Amino acid sequence: MNLMKSIRKRGAVAGTAIVVSLALAACSGASSTTTPDATPPSAAPTASSTGEAGASHNDADTMFAQMMIVHHEGAIEMADLAVERAASEEVRSLAEGISAAQGPEIEKMTSWLEAWGEETMSMGGMDHGGMDMDGMSQEEAMAELAGLSGVEFDRRFLELMIAHHEGAVEMAQTELEDGQNTEALALSEQIVADQEAEIAEMQQLLSTI
Repeated sequence: MNLMKSIRKRGAVAGTAIVVSLALAACSGASSTTTPDATPPSAAPTASSTGEAGASHNDADTMFAQMMIVHHEGAIEMADLAVERAASEEVRSLAEGISAAQGPEIEKMTSWLEAWGEETMSMGGMDHGGMDMDGMSQEEAMAELAGLSGVEFDRRFLELMIAHHEGAVEMAQTELEDGQNTEALALSEQIVADQEAEIAEMQQLLSTI
């Protein structure tokens, strides 16, 4: 009889020990999930969060941004003169639109070049070769326009700006063929669409002068 009591007592102690061990293990597992040093998987950096993907570009992207900045600056210079001198309200309104649209595009392309670690450009520090208008440089075109007034100014401004826009379209199409950066490619498409529409508008205005 005493033997049976001893066996039962030992079984109860063993069972208690097992329950205590399981409770301690559960507490240990719960505490490990709340360790302050633990880093959740979602905190790991990704390509999109670091911005590396957005900085991807090639030489064609760099050349496009550098050259188009200079080209846009030339268009704004001509447009601002037309705002002052144009005899036609339609020509003046067109010039205002060109200046307003191309200013923000210059800022955008300049920010790309800075982000890419590439040299920024401006009319004062870059040759205008390849951007002639009717065989004239930017300086020659501005000098001719400065000597005109009235309807003669309007007509010549439209002729030169059409040639200027055609050069921008050609540059944008080259970027679409050779470029890599998604933002630069998107801007190129926009430039082609916008400037071809303005070319058509200027040709219509020329026909009425």
